[in-house]
Amino acid sequence: MNFNKYKKPFVLIVLFFLPVLFLLFLYPSKHNYKTLDVLNKNLPELTNFVDKNGKEISLENHLTVLGFQGENPMKDAILALNLKELVYDKFRGFKRFQIVILVPESAKDQVELLEKELNQYEFLSYWKFGFGSDDDILSFYQALKTSTNLDSSLKTLDVFIIDKERNQRGRLDDRDKNEIKRNLPIKGLSSYDCLDVSLLKNKMSEDVRILFTEYRQKRKGNFNSTTRRAEDLKGDEKN
Repeated sequence: MNFNKYKKPFVLIVLFFLPVLFLLFLYPSKHNYKTLDVLNKNLPELTNFVDKNGKEISLENHLTVLGFQGENPMKDAILALNLKELVYDKFRGFKRFQIVILVPESAKDQVELLEKELNQYEFLSYWKFGFGSDDDILSFYQALKTSTNLDSSLKTLDVFIIDKERNQRGRLDDRDKNEIKRNLPIKGLSSYDCLDVSLLKNKMSEDVRILFTEYRQKRKGNFNSTTRRAEDLKGDEKN
């Protein structure tokens, strides 16, 4: 057999199908298309918060990752850096995606330093710091579903996912299949710890992707609003 005769076509076929196979491996599994649970509806708009240029910041019609970094955000820069590398960099440029970090007005100098750190390699167009009064920050935080509190500087390690309709999203049942089989108590996931690299890299990135999938399906008219991640887990439990 003249191998050289078939060598070029064989190489071309391999080069064509390798990217296709790679995409198939990356294609999200079935449960990744289940809707991210609505934990809390109709959160208030950020009417009392503005960016460093005095412009209003809005949650409506945006898919928002919301955080609170207190009076000394530069002191805990690792929180923002983790969020940038593990979440922001994956979804920057997606339509209506934004990260909003609420801080007191007294933190402006600290925010300027942190922005320089974050913008070292590129300007973060979809990252905003919202300045407001201490009372406004505390009031908004109390509207969220969470089991943690802001510390004395109005900071928390946790960030939250807010959808375009100002609903807080997360997981009503965050047990994995093994925990369900062991009949462990239901545990939810309403926020994501920015110091937990594995949580940001895996669960939070997955949940943001799920929410983008939901909106894409809505645009195509294929979205089933009755489908929930918890229902999928119940199905696994029955099996």
